[in-house]
Amino acid sequence: MKTARACTCEYADRRLLMHDAWVRLRRTGTASFVLLIIESFHHKRQGQLLLDYTHHPRIKRAAQLMAAGGIAAYPTESVWGLGCDPDNAVATTRILALKKRDIGKGLILVAASVDMFKPYLSRVTTRQYRMMTEAWPGPVTWLVPDNEFAPRWITGGQPTLALRVTAHPIAAALSRAFRGPLVSTSANPQGLPEARTLTKVKVYFGNNIDAYVPGKVGKASKPSEIRDLISGAIIRPGG
Repeated sequence: MKTARACTCEYADRRLLMHDAWVRLRRTGTASFVLLIIESFHHKRQGQLLLDYTHHPRIKRAAQLMAAGGIAAYPTESVWGLGCDPDNAVATTRILALKKRDIGKGLILVAASVDMFKPYLSRVTTRQYRMMTEAWPGPVTWLVPDNEFAPRWITGGQPTLALRVTAHPIAAALSRAFRGPLVSTSANPQGLPEARTLTKVKVYFGNNIDAYVPGKVGKASKPSEIRDLISGAIIRPGG
């Protein structure tokens, strides 16, 4: 059986927790430090203990910048991603330009919970909903029938929309702090290797990113698996 420490190391950079704990300990004393530890481990999934970083100052700041039209780089289950407000055409266009990515390919949206995706799911049947949510949270992206709620710069004009409820605690915390889904596309220019470290992301994009969220990617070796919700077909195998 895995310890709490082993489980959290699979996804998150423990230095974030230690930073939060140290700051609060200095400011308010031991009682507040203990409270932080309790709060940080209250999110569970299938017996795994996951850290909740929603109130970490750097994550809150990144969410504020995205709400104002900025771009953030953040770790996911397998690689670093670039994110922004999916309803902001200017921010999304900036990401596409940085990546040299064709708008017609569409973009993935990630969220901390399936409830955040409700506006997009009016054409999903009960059976499809059950199949989809059985794989979440996790590194599985579903192509759901587009109900025209998402803007064209997200769908790329395709008849489907790509959605994922992330299991990565930092990506999930960023979504919660933003209070909604985020654009999630790999943080690399088209044709270059995906970035698995923050250093690599900064080499690729430097000062063109408004917020770099600290953390580490998960242990998946490839980007998320992509499945078609209607046919069940695997469009892209995961790692």
